[in-house]
Amino acid sequence: MKKFRKVLDGLTTSSPGGTIGTPSGGSAAGTPTAAPTPKEIDVQETLISENFQLCKTVRHGFPYQPTALAFDPVQKILAIGSRSGGVRILGRPGVDCYCQHESGAAVLQLQFLINEGALVTACADDTLHLWNLRQRRPAVLHSLKFNRERITFCHLPFQSKWLYVGTERGNTHIVNIESFVLSGYVIMWNKAIELSTKTHPGPVVHLSDSPKDEGKLLIGFESGTVVQWDLRAKKADFRIYYDEAIHSVSWHHEGKTFMCSHSDGSLTLWNLRNTTKPFQVTFPHGKIQKDGRKESCKPILKVEYKTSRSSEPFVIFSGGLSYDKAGRRPTLTIMHGKAITVLEMDYPIVEFMVLCETPYINEVQDPYAVVVLLEKDLIVVDLTQSNFPVFENPYPMDVHESPVTCTAYFADCPPDIIPILYSIGAKHKKTGYSQKEWPVITLQMLYKLKTSKVFEKPKPGEGRAAELGEEDPFAVQMVSWCPQSRIFCVVGISAHIILYRFSKYDSNTQIVSLEVRLQCDSEDIITPSENENNPCFSEPGPHSPQPHHQHPASPGSRTPEGAKDSIPCLKVKDRVVRVPPGYQSELVIQLLWVDGEPPPQITSVDINSAYGLLAFGNCNGLAVVDYLQKTVLLCISTLDLYGATDPYQRLTRSPRRNRQSTSDGFCCSGLKYHVNGHCTSPTSQPCSAGKPRIPMGPEGPRLTRRGPGRPPFRKAQSAACMEISLPVSHTEESRENSFSRSRSSSVSSIDRDTKEAVTTLQFGESYGRKNDVLPGPCLWVGTSLGVVLLIPMSIPIDHEERMEDSVTVGPSGAVQMLKGSVLRFAFLDCSGALIQCPYEVWRDQNAPEDSDRPRRRKLVHFSPSSSQDACGEGHLTVVCSERQAKVFLMPSQSCLFVHNITESSFVLRADVVSVCNSVCLACFCANGHVMMLRYDHKASSRPFSYMSSPIFLLLYHKYFSMIWWKISSSFPKM
Repeated sequence: MKKFRKVLDGLTTSSPGGTIGTPSGGSAAGTPTAAPTPKEIDVQETLISENFQLCKTVRHGFPYQPTALAFDPVQKILAIGSRSGGVRILGRPGVDCYCQHESGAAVLQLQFLINEGALVTACADDTLHLWNLRQRRPAVLHSLKFNRERITFCHLPFQSKWLYVGTERGNTHIVNIESFVLSGYVIMWNKAIELSTKTHPGPVVHLSDSPKDEGKLLIGFESGTVVQWDLRAKKADFRIYYDEAIHSVSWHHEGKTFMCSHSDGSLTLWNLRNTTKPFQVTFPHGKIQKDGRKESCKPILKVEYKTSRSSEPFVIFSGGLSYDKAGRRPTLTIMHGKAITVLEMDYPIVEFMVLCETPYINEVQDPYAVVVLLEKDLIVVDLTQSNFPVFENPYPMDVHESPVTCTAYFADCPPDIIPILYSIGAKHKKTGYSQKEWPVITLQMLYKLKTSKVFEKPKPGEGRAAELGEEDPFAVQMVSWCPQSRIFCVVGISAHIILYRFSKYDSNTQIVSLEVRLQCDSEDIITPSENENNPCFSEPGPHSPQPHHQHPASPGSRTPEGAKDSIPCLKVKDRVVRVPPGYQSELVIQLLWVDGEPPPQITSVDINSAYGLLAFGNCNGLAVVDYLQKTVLLCISTLDLYGATDPYQRLTRSPRRNRQSTSDGFCCSGLKYHVNGHCTSPTSQPCSAGKPRIPMGPEGPRLTRRGPGRPPFRKAQSAACMEISLPVSHTEESRENSFSRSRSSSVSSIDRDTKEAVTTLQFGESYGRKNDVLPGPCLWVGTSLGVVLLIPMSIPIDHEERMEDSVTVGPSGAVQMLKGSVLRFAFLDCSGALIQCPYEVWRDQNAPEDSDRPRRRKLVHFSPSSSQDACGEGHLTVVCSERQAKVFLMPSQSCLFVHNITESSFVLRADVVSVCNSVCLACFCANGHVMMLRYDHKASSRPFSYMSSPIFLLLYHKYFSMIWWKISSSFPKM
């Protein structure tokens, strides 16, 4: 054990022991200075630099801009090439790796060496690469550059050592796949066609070996010419000339006939006995017009001709639709006997491939599925059923069409949470899908939750969401999850919060909705008459506000325009709905429109199952909700949280013209807070010139909601971060609308901020006041100005009392200061161990009643009592902001140490994590650096580059959905 005098890698400062620090307090980064500590604290130091090693784990998500597709039918491995030169190798669980060509050239074509663990890639820079997939990290074994010709098509026969390469000039080269050098055998275009032909046949668009004889190579030229070349005799067996351009060719397995697809939307079937003309010409989508002519059709880009033992052959192709209708979706057509099935796709088809039972082309193919690679999705069609259903994708692929807006990482989850999520998620099967197992690639999706089902579906052009021009009014911004109690909280972009409880039983439930008015500027003045007419500020009872169908009126509700206010952006379903097992919505909290403007987005949220409380904040204020009693406990502006302890000298500002002034002298910011459903004045003090508490400066524009093309932000971010995240055209706008900028200590920078956002919240057992002897429930609040506030709470302990009596919540006035927006809180005991927040043990509320077992809440608390015995008092609180990390000793609230994390950048995300039985602070900075700050008794700062271990549980939004993933730690490193 060593004396703990410097926390988190030398966190030091000259901060006095008082409760209020200075925004600029602290030493230069990496130059900590000693400060007297109130007592000696022993910390076991175990972390070393070797504990933090940079490694890549796994990529997830659909490849961006895919260009090529290949499949190994023996090893069941799929390869997808992209325009940026990347290759994703996907297979069964545990097989997911990424390869990147150094040149960055687009991948034109992929060819597996079937069952050999190798892959050939042809790139747009006319280079062939041979990848070895048999090692842990795939690598290029050989590369071959074509300098004078452009590569257009490649073909590698099954179990062959010869790779055939067609070029734009019409020539065909042969490469030895073992040595990966040109064999010297070249089929020149002028020898392949007849000498009497004067025109160039065009680039090579197809190469394939004959199913009857591997020594015969079929060459298709773009102009419509097809040649079968005898490799041994070095001459052409036959030549076919057709007056329509060829796009693809496909053999019958017997090798006696083959099919071609053409640019006029036709399919031609050729017999080797008579090659003068096709013995069958069809226009699958070409109707006969009144004048007897066939209507013109789009090109058929690819065709697959596959035979089956038990049924008619399959003819599968893409394209070929008529030009009669504009804006048609891309299609895949399946011709089976006399039946024609047309499958519409959501995105353009990049490539498709028919999966067959055998890799040998001279056997009956027996196709069982079709893999369709789209620009933003991957579809697999079941060919074994007559209606050709689509396989239900085990995970959504089109993440680029619906961007990921929120991710959360959870470690050390209860061991039973994974099986139960999987078992419930497996029951949520959609109808109309194939019942067979996904045949290509898979990750184990645990559970999917669609948050939009809580709300009524908005009609086109109606509702507040339509007025805002939101394309995704249900989009998820952030989440808060308690794995132990299985309570899950989702924050949406429409300023709403949904609280879910987990149940293994289905139920009939009516969703309770609370509406909160958290939208007033600090200069707003409310008259006594307005208070009387506003139910939000009245005292209707201990369970105020009322359910969502009772809308509280706004001060402007007496006018036609005001009638539009005091309503939420979305309408919650007000009827009893039947919900399946899994996460079931229990409560919806919505912020209201005020004065014709939408509520600002929620910037922070936290839930605590032991307390039964939920807290959230935005750029206007803070609200605390008792989700057990469905009551708003606290609704207060950020400014009123300070009381008389506001550390900033703020000057008053003239109210807006559309506001009414009052002579009663109370400045409640238009937003008094509720304590147990009762309206109280936060300060109960008249405004006077001696207590200026309203920010000065010109009123800036309100925080605008996200429009098309503007990504949402999970937390309040610095202006520099918004410049990085947004397009250049939005930079100035985002600067004006940002409510969380990097702060300086000057008063002028404070004056420029029109709002102070709540950027982070944390429930926990702490000391709300300096004179507290024992810890109790508290809420730690961090703001965009770097202010830390502490709100103690009084919560009934008895189960019956907790469900009936009121919870007391009130700011204590305790204030601490840091540089930059506050990002994270954590609690440590005096030995340096991480103190977990209390939680409720999960119980199924929908389970059948058991008369022998009372339905009581079982709570687990982590009280630092052992630390009190060892150290005499309190615990440590670690606070991290965009630029600083501080450690406070509770309950004295004295700042023990401070460390300036960065001066040239700022921290985006931070967390205190346990590594190797020790604790460290992990910081991700805007410059891309990941810094780990650890306990160290030496006065030196040693940040380490670090990447997280394989993800245990990942949760993210796609199409307004929450999806749980369990990603195995056995994924290959890349």
